[in-house]
Amino acid sequence: MISKKNIIKLISFVIFFISFYFSPDFVHPVELRILHINDFHGFAESHKTLGSEKPVGGASYLGCVVKKLSNEKPTLLLSAGDMIQGDNWANLTEGKSVIEIMNAIGFDAMVVGNHEFDFGQEVLRKRISEAKFPLLGANVLGIDVLKPYVIKDLAGLKIAIIGVVTEDTPTATHPRNVEGLRFLLVEDTLIRYLDELKGKADLFIVLSHIGFHADRLLAEKIKGIDVIVGGHSHTKIEKPVQVGDTIIVQAWEHGKTLGVLDLTLEKGKIAKFRGYLEEISPERGCEDPSVKAIVDRYSKMVNEILNQKIGIALTDLDGENVRKKETNLGNFIADIIRETAGAEASIINGGGIRAGIKKGDIKVKDVYSVLPFNNYIVAIKMKGSKIKEALEHGVSAVEEGAGRFPQVSGLSFTYDPKAKAGERIREVFIGDKPLEQDKEYIVATNDFLVAGGDGYKAFGETLKSSKDYDVLGGVIKTEKLIY
Repeated sequence: MISKKNIIKLISFVIFFISFYFSPDFVHPVELRILHINDFHGFAESHKTLGSEKPVGGASYLGCVVKKLSNEKPTLLLSAGDMIQGDNWANLTEGKSVIEIMNAIGFDAMVVGNHEFDFGQEVLRKRISEAKFPLLGANVLGIDVLKPYVIKDLAGLKIAIIGVVTEDTPTATHPRNVEGLRFLLVEDTLIRYLDELKGKADLFIVLSHIGFHADRLLAEKIKGIDVIVGGHSHTKIEKPVQVGDTIIVQAWEHGKTLGVLDLTLEKGKIAKFRGYLEEISPERGCEDPSVKAIVDRYSKMVNEILNQKIGIALTDLDGENVRKKETNLGNFIADIIRETAGAEASIINGGGIRAGIKKGDIKVKDVYSVLPFNNYIVAIKMKGSKIKEALEHGVSAVEEGAGRFPQVSGLSFTYDPKAKAGERIREVFIGDKPLEQDKEYIVATNDFLVAGGDGYKAFGETLKSSKDYDVLGGVIKTEKLIY
């Protein structure tokens, strides 16, 4: 017969064993899944990319895939920013439609991207109030409804998710949209919160909207980050990149893919990981009916407004390569801006062109997709030396695909991409004559660049202005055919 004393010991052992076994620190592996998207830019409808007839993306198909993959194991669904602005489907409601589908799909957290500020702070606050998930921005001061981090309980683990957005946001959106806000250094911010959360979480995820190159640098410099879920650079990372002990993922753009990262933890540490991009397209044949209903409702509204035919494109107009080279669409828009302003030359930022136009009928919605920002044409007096300065800035980060790359009209230039930034421009011509450093020229641009957007500092005072997307639509109506 077992003594009362031994029974007590046995019960104590069983209790200890059970608590130890179910602790994350026990050798028993814990599996969890992170699903992630970034740079969605309001592309809720399936669409065809330039040069392809295959439709890709679609929020209803995304919702179905998320549901299927989430049912397989404990899952977090995260967004790395730039969700609510871009495509007409989102812009006409200032992003409200996107928040509705994110709520329906069931996102757990999102970091604000620089384009979340494009409709202004009042609108951003409304979108945050409508979201059923936290919006994060640890390095943003001035919007109290943004949280620095959130801690999620999943699979017996406490998972800290810290959100950071690029410090360049004040130059990546119109300056008026961020008046009164401060964007702190990402590195300093993360060090602060990682230290603050030490011992309060088992896994640390940084939800980052700073770009893949910057994510790599973070992983090299800062210890304690388990996973970086990235955005901003629209990078298609087919398989996770590991830098030190940090895993970095990013899932391309526009809802064309869903990032999947499977983690196995043992003794509170990541023992194994596997990641891939799941293609999203109508070919999957699986739609989430609740998400489809939302998409269809807003699509009907958008189409009624924007389906008017205004012209014909006789060739594909390239809006995909505007950040790295001259394109026919970039030339076309720059020509319109120069001619409308009566200027000798025009310089615009390639990043302001957000889509291409495929060969065939052109509708109002295509124009709004190409130029979604509420910018104005501006004509200014500039000395030749300032024009060269602007062009130097424009090509200073071509290797990074930065939005500052110049699309021009009325001028031509050559540059050496291998030279040091700030010393790349070789020759500049206005018309067919070499640029004169001390001569004044009339140059057309947009108010975003005049206000210092994309880091441009060379532009002067505004002479005259009009809305650029209205002007472009008017020209297409007049010309009828686009070559």
